[in-house]
Amino acid sequence: MSILEVNGVSIRYMTGDFKDIGLKEYVLRKLRGKYRVTEFWADKDITFSLEKGDMLGIIGSNGAGKSTLLKAVSGIMEPTTGWVKREGTIAALLELGSGFDGDLTVRENTYLRGAMLGYTRKFMKEMYDQIIDFAELKDFEDRPFKQLSSGMKSRLAFSIASLVRPDILILDEVLSVGDGAFRKKSEAKMREIITGGATTILVSHSIAQVRQMCNKILWLHKGQQVEFGDDVQGICDRYQAFLDKK
Repeated sequence: MSILEVNGVSIRYMTGDFKDIGLKEYVLRKLRGKYRVTEFWADKDITFSLEKGDMLGIIGSNGAGKSTLLKAVSGIMEPTTGWVKREGTIAALLELGSGFDGDLTVRENTYLRGAMLGYTRKFMKEMYDQIIDFAELKDFEDRPFKQLSSGMKSRLAFSIASLVRPDILILDEVLSVGDGAFRKKSEAKMREIITGGATTILVSHSIAQVRQMCNKILWLHKGQQVEFGDDVQGICDRYQAFLDKK
């Protein structure tokens, strides 16, 4: 049984000049039929499914529609057409530092993020020391979050998401942030999560990382689905050849 199904998902953005011209000019242009709206499809007819324990790597150049697709999968954004079906709890790390309050301490933000993921304060209290130790932030617990480096913020976000054990974990370039030692530790944690049965989606510009860690792969290009399947090495080879031609 699939834990995640994405069926015919398309996502459209509508852009216009309303913010530039103001309300009065907008009304006048609308009445005269001169108001311009631009339609842009970030993703078009994306379809795939994942089973429990799968790790999907999503590859594609900038502007391929990867991050937009993740927002639909995680429930942040509703598809324009198509549908997404999810089973179980989901944790998504889509933007570095998102979901945190810069003025709150590391300790306070840990509990805040846990609450946002739907976990009780009792559970987070039990997990707190493990989260901080894994993130290597023991000496920064009472500092404001905004004083942390980008690498520290990423470590805390990853630590919370991975240690609370969601059924579906979504990572957008998170494993590429931080020093080499933490990357190795986070990759080891990912393998532990997969072994435990979690389904994971990883967006990464590192083809080597996708080759090493993923058992399924989705290749996007300009919002279009190029390939999806379990031939990770073959699809990576074809994607690398595509990049080499550019």
